[in-house]
Amino acid sequence: QVQLVESGGGLVQAGGSLRLSCAASGGTVSSYNMGWFRQAPGKEREFVSAVSWRGTVYADSVKGRFTISRDNVKNTMYLQMVSLKPDDTAIYYCAAQRGGRLAVAHDYEYWGQGTQVTVSS
Repeated sequence: QVQLVESGGGLVQAGGSLRLSCAASGGTVSSYNMGWFRQAPGKEREFVSAVSWRGTVYADSVKGRFTISRDNVKNTMYLQMVSLKPDDTAIYYCAAQRGGRLAVAHDYEYWGQGTQVTVSS
């Protein structure tokens, strides 16, 4: 069973940058489709980005600002976020799936506990 642990969240001003990490154990990030989701207060969990053998995909709201990557040696996935906006404030979750729809949270089997990202205006 894969365990995922996120880190790197924090408080940043609008226009700033953060890099989130998702460390995996019990499985290798290269063997799964990996994704990032986020959930703001009072809102449903939404897709942010994913990486698979086909490549990377992004939500329109983050395209051009966020970059997903994974380091197979460190067994870690990353989300580099630049030009952050207050609307990016949310708890960010990483997730892993063996297969399925990349942008659908229900299709992911494994989840981390989340890391808070707060962007002040």
